[in-house]
Amino acid sequence: MAGHDNEGLLRFPDGFVWGAATAAYQIEGAWNEDGKGPSTWDTFCHKPRKILDGSSGDVACDHYHRYQEDVEVMAELGLPAYRFSISWPRILPQGRGAVNAAGLDFYDRLVDALLAKQIEPYLTLYHWDLPQALEDLGGWASRDTAQYFAEYARIVAERLGDRVTHWITHNEPVVVSLLGYFMGEYAPGEQNPTAAFQAAHHLLLSHGWAAEAARAASPGTTEIGIVQHLRPVHPATDTDEDRQAASRYDGVVNRFFLDPIFLGRYPEDTVALLEIIMPEIEDGDMKAISTPIDFLGVNYYTRFVVRHDPSMMLIEASEVQPPDSEYSQLWEIYKPGLYEMLTRLHSDYKPKRILITENGIPVPDGLDLDGRVRDYRRTAYLRDNLAQLHRAMAGGVPVEGYFVWSLLDNFEWSHGYQARFGIVYLDYETQKRIIKESGRWYAQVIQQNSLDPTAVPVLVPSRL
Repeated sequence: MAGHDNEGLLRFPDGFVWGAATAAYQIEGAWNEDGKGPSTWDTFCHKPRKILDGSSGDVACDHYHRYQEDVEVMAELGLPAYRFSISWPRILPQGRGAVNAAGLDFYDRLVDALLAKQIEPYLTLYHWDLPQALEDLGGWASRDTAQYFAEYARIVAERLGDRVTHWITHNEPVVVSLLGYFMGEYAPGEQNPTAAFQAAHHLLLSHGWAAEAARAASPGTTEIGIVQHLRPVHPATDTDEDRQAASRYDGVVNRFFLDPIFLGRYPEDTVALLEIIMPEIEDGDMKAISTPIDFLGVNYYTRFVVRHDPSMMLIEASEVQPPDSEYSQLWEIYKPGLYEMLTRLHSDYKPKRILITENGIPVPDGLDLDGRVRDYRRTAYLRDNLAQLHRAMAGGVPVEGYFVWSLLDNFEWSHGYQARFGIVYLDYETQKRIIKESGRWYAQVIQQNSLDPTAVPVLVPSRL
């Protein structure tokens, strides 16, 4: 179990999984090489004014060509595990039908390179890059896409299931559906509330079908989970109106994506709230969605603070930024949030195993004159979140691993290359990789399997 030692260090249990995470579109590049088809993010990024800095993932970190170098960096950090995603259109350029052998070959090489360095692969089947050919047929708003996803899962599991034992179906269905089909801020850039919640249902349905397909393709060796983006939701004030707004918001962004998996139903209050845009649900859907999973992946970054807002359709709630908090480039730094989310999950849903599959912070950083990257705000954020994680584990929450986001600075979706999350710095002009001070610190945590929660990163100036 998690515990303390006589020196005040927070000890993690033997076998605790330490790792780092990435996503295909954010790092691979090679967007149109070796038979790969276009994804919705290829299309979205190539439209004007969709990405903050006008960039795209066309090259990104060039991981497709430099994966061996990146595996060497992982080995230098001492990472026992690596979470990555498969590019669906790299395997099936049309999203269905003919398989692109070169795509499977790439992931074959990557998995073999990881295993050669004793790095355990954690494979995510879908991290938002839907084949554009399927989007043209309706995308996730079409039930057919869920069927195509299950077939894609089978194909990948048949090829890699002899070496990969840890599988994740989806990364953050809430982001795909709400930011992609409702808000229009992410690919495919739609603003259709009905399509958004139909997409949410099909994403969850495809999770269940893909889990069954992957298990059948690789029996006896596969453990499967899903990754959810979860945030505590707090009312802006202690008024009844704001508390009710927070409950409605929580229902849409958290419970709508958790209840079906663990309870086999959508939350009743949220169903009533979304009545006019609730998705079509067929017989057997909820049974498929609630197929047992081996672990729940949790991505945590910050919290939501919301107020009552009658101008917002249906939900009547909107986000606010607390004025006295600390902020990163993109959101509030809320230290107790991971503990709050984990204890709530344990109380309300009781997943038998939890992995923290993403946790990180975007802060401006760069090379000092001596070639080092002193990203001490990132180190402090990771330290504080690991302390909250340990606190939850000490209280009985079954967390068995932690993956920092991200291994590399990379393409950060609509923010382009303006937000750096990596524990490894990337010079985007030269593609040079440089381990940051946060990476050196994380490597020490991994080696010692413990954390000093009182250690304060000290900014050491570069030599002039």
